[in-house]
Amino acid sequence: MALRLPSGAAAVGSVTVSSQDAGGFSRICPQLRAGSCTFRGVGNWNCVRAVVDNTPNVKQRAKLAASRVEKVVIKESEKPLAEYMRLPASQYSVLDAERIERVDENSFRCYAPRLKFFNFEVGPVLLVRVEEQPDGCCIRLLSCTLEGSPIVVAQNQKFTASMVNRVSYRDSKESSTDKELISDTTIQVTLEIPDAVSIIPKSAIEGTGSNVLAQVLKVMIPRFLAQLGKDYNAWATGDASRKPLGTGEL
Repeated sequence: MALRLPSGAAAVGSVTVSSQDAGGFSRICPQLRAGSCTFRGVGNWNCVRAVVDNTPNVKQRAKLAASRVEKVVIKESEKPLAEYMRLPASQYSVLDAERIERVDENSFRCYAPRLKFFNFEVGPVLLVRVEEQPDGCCIRLLSCTLEGSPIVVAQNQKFTASMVNRVSYRDSKESSTDKELISDTTIQVTLEIPDAVSIIPKSAIEGTGSNVLAQVLKVMIPRFLAQLGKDYNAWATGDASRKPLGTGEL
């Protein structure tokens, strides 16, 4: 526990109060336990107001967030889209074999494209779970690890992330025979600001990071919906193989 003097106070010497000494100082100044005290003519002390600084050295944390709603029009065949959307996750086609791998019946590992964050390369690897819902499904993030630059990999224990992608369908407003697939995605990341970028204002880090997340969603969500539409067409025409459709390229 350290005593620090406010700006402009007359310093009479440096004082450090240990936990063991705190009781003694509190007998001189009962307010010490509350975090501050004023010494008034005690021994050789001048009138000095001191404040107890017992705050741990906590690094700054930045909060990044992005969201996006996208839709794609589907030409419905004889087999309705509603039936396709009710398929259990175990029957989903792995749409992009180079970026998505099945972990179990309801979980998938997704390799997001490498991206630049200031001068560092970041490659998120997402573990997601698919939850079936009456009008579609909900894809939730279970965990996330980072690949890329060494300083990025070192942050794996220093951030938290959450993501929800709600995929649903509805009648098209433009045609009575068409349907719309809709993706409503929200992602949030809280990270410890690394020493290497600590000189950059927190607001700039949050703004840049949120813009990066927004750009990733802008590219990936329409691509995801387009592949989902192609998989529906393959399923509706009786293609039992449902081979992966993606090449891993954006």
